[in-house]
Amino acid sequence: MGSIKTLGKKTRLAKALKQNRRVPLFVILKTKGRVRAHPKMRFWRRHKIKA
Repeated sequence: MGSIKTLGKKTRLAKALKQNRRVPLFVILKTKGRVRAHPKMRFWRRHKIKA
């Protein structure tokens, strides 16, 4: 991540980066495949962050 950003923007981008993970495998197994995706998953080309 580039260094020329304000602290607020940098923390928001870091939070979005950490949220952009798949659902853990144990959750998929525990729910028998009913929970596969979560709405915060974001592909960098499709959805832009309002940060």
